Amino acid sequence: MNHTRPDHASHPMPCALAPVPLPLVGAQVRCGFPSPAEDFPLQVFDVMAHITQHPAATFTMRVSGDSMQDAGILDGCMIVVDRAIAPQHGHIVVAVVDGEFTVKQLFLRHGRNELHAANAAFAPIVLQGLQELQVWGVVTASIVEHLQHTRRTK
Repeated sequence: MNHTRPDHASHPMPCALAPVPLPLVGAQVRCGFPSPAEDFPLQVFDVMAHITQHPAATFTMRVSGDSMQDAGILDGCMIVVDRAIAPQHGHIVVAVVDGEFTVKQLFLRHGRNELHAANAAFAPIVLQGLQELQVWGVVTASIVEHLQHTRRTK
């Protein structure tokens, strides 16, 4: 692990406004001991409706780095960022610091703005002097691919 490399998010991409309905099995999946398999009725789950509140102001970005790993935001995953949500203390945000995107947890303490990593190997970003914090948007979800797709070339 390279703990000196800052975490950056890629350039934002608008989210599709079309619904993304997927079949939803009517049972929860246990992470502990398996339960007997049964036939479960299927429902429809709209992914976009679940992870977006303001579709026209929602973007996706690919994350680079491991400073947010303890919050489940892993290197290479996609984050969903809503620019219409007002950032609050404790939100995970995409911020612009010194002209570069970074994803961190926002701390508003004693009149100071701080950005904290979710990895003990990274120190908080405490804005100094003329540094200005611009919160670009609030992270509403992260998407981790567990099966990397391979591209076929002809």
